[in-house]
Amino acid sequence: MVFTIIVHLAVKSEHVDKVKAKLIEASRVYAKDKGTIDWFVSQDAADPTKFAIVERYEQQSDVQTHVSNPYYKEFGAYVKPLLTKPIELHSLAEMDTSKDVEVPPQTWSDETDQ
Repeated sequence: MVFTIIVHLAVKSEHVDKVKAKLIEASRVYAKDKGTIDWFVSQDAADPTKFAIVERYEQQSDVQTHVSNPYYKEFGAYVKPLLTKPIELHSLAEMDTSKDVEVPPQTWSDETDQ
């Protein structure tokens, strides 16, 4: 099962270029870690001070390899002082989309639950 982490960063406007460069560097370092499927970095299209990282691992235990990478502490020490708020982290187990599913019909009572 693929394990995914999504990280949101909000950066002080005067440090956008520094963080952008550090994220690109981090992507190149972490993509090489054992068990890492992908390590993507993105910048918000409307607000250049907001960034997202999508980390995909073969399994949840591979996150330990990521955290054990010596670059992990360096990255955190460099980026944290440049943020406007603490890093927002979401851990997810990717759903298996390879099998056919039957979607139940929508009913009126289901719509009112929204």
